[in-house]
Amino acid sequence: MHYHQRMGKSDKINLVKLCVGVEKVEDLIAWQAHRRAQFPGTPTRHVTRMWPKRSDELLNGGSIYWVIKGVVQARQTVLDLQEVRGEDGIRRCAIVLGDDVIRTQPAPRRAFQGWRYLTPQDAPADLPQSRASEDVLPPELSAALADIGVI
Repeated sequence: MHYHQRMGKSDKINLVKLCVGVEKVEDLIAWQAHRRAQFPGTPTRHVTRMWPKRSDELLNGGSIYWVIKGVVQARQTVLDLQEVRGEDGIRRCAIVLGDDVIRTQPAPRRAFQGWRYLTPQDAPADLPQSRASEDVLPPELSAALADIGVI
């Protein structure tokens, strides 16, 4: 029996990834909007070297959680995985993302290379819509408060 045949409807997995070059969630939103305007009709995507082995679970409602300044602060739904090849001919994985960037409860995360799997149980909760537009604490303060369990 193949792995994907054993999966139930509730089996899903997420990814967590460092969002390099971004200071705050608004920067991620602005950068992605700029790329969509530059390349109309092209979906939002993130290209990575490694192809997720647990792709069936990821495509079963999973998200990519973005670590910004050492804190998970947002997520985006993973819609598809596409093979792309760079100019160097190397096969890569384009993770196709939903356009909506959903803010999450801040959760500190140590730096790491590439991406990691994140179970639904370990994923930070989404911020309620009523709080999503509130002024955001500086990332360092969010991380410190999350470390001591205040947020």
